[in-house]
Amino acid sequence: MASIFTKIINREIPAEIIAEDENYIAFLDIMPLFKGHVLVVPKQEVDYIFNLEDNVLAGLHVFAKKVAKAIDNTIKCTRVGVAVIGLEVPHVHVHLVPLRTMDDINFTRPKLKLTPEELKAIADQIRAGF
Repeated sequence: MASIFTKIINREIPAEIIAEDENYIAFLDIMPLFKGHVLVVPKQEVDYIFNLEDNVLAGLHVFAKKVAKAIDNTIKCTRVGVAVIGLEVPHVHVHLVPLRTMDDINFTRPKLKLTPEELKAIADQIRAGF
């Protein structure tokens, strides 16, 4: 069965897409730790990051760097944190989280509940940062 991320890639479910190319896609996390929390995903559905081919893994990080720079250019933060947890969805994904403090990337914190309008405004802001 296709992962929720594959369904986003295939446009079967909506998402605020930040950036996309033929191999990778970045979209807002709908339950973010911090406003501007983005997920970066390879379009190839693989469960575990270290099972990716070397070129796909390298490309994922290069693509994530471009997205992180757009976040850094548009969201007020000290820097953009990076995390790979890999337990929530069986599809490789990199979390890019705008940080002001170390606690901003604590995944045990309650997630924000943003409206679709708030998510769209944040996505528009980040997209403008490219």
